[in-house]
Amino acid sequence: MALKEHYYTKLEENNFYHIYNRTVDRKPMFLKDENYAFFLKKYDIYLSDVLDTYAYCLLGNHFHLLVRIKDLTTFKKLSNLSDDKPGHEIVSHQFRKFFQSYAMAFNKQQDRVGTLFQTPFKRALVDNETYFNQLIYYIHANPQMHGLIEDFREWKWSSYGRILIEKPSKLKKQEVLNWFGDTDHYIQYHTEKNKIVKDETVFFEDDN
Repeated sequence: MALKEHYYTKLEENNFYHIYNRTVDRKPMFLKDENYAFFLKKYDIYLSDVLDTYAYCLLGNHFHLLVRIKDLTTFKKLSNLSDDKPGHEIVSHQFRKFFQSYAMAFNKQQDRVGTLFQTPFKRALVDNETYFNQLIYYIHANPQMHGLIEDFREWKWSSYGRILIEKPSKLKKQEVLNWFGDTDHYIQYHTEKNKIVKDETVFFEDDN
């Protein structure tokens, strides 16, 4: 269950946030690989200029992100926005445009009408290193936690495997690996945490 404050947390420049959301009716928002790929494409178009992405996972009816809001000075100038316009308003507006763009395409494809995403979307400030490391594991392990796959490391639509690919991208791969120490420790943390969590209650807010 999302905590109440996760509906109202302000998105401020240079801070990290766990952002997550699901469909209004809990039905799938992804039905084909093309839906997942289109979601990521639109996410890049609308949000890459205002935030950096450190981890993500797309599931059947919801998604999770770990992001850091950028310094928005350049974005304000390029968008002809006032210097004193709050960063929260800017980033929230970009998210709304992103959700609307994806929903319109999905509704057309599925001959569907109406709102697709819950509003407001949920967000939680990430302000300590322990939470950061645990959150990355939690985001990556979500498909396994929801019974969608036996081993989360095989889930195609998360950043777990993408972080291990030595290929330039907007995903903050090296920064994530550095937080764990190196590639080996990144893999080791996920492996060891997975063994423990199988016998524990999920320790983060869920999307239900």
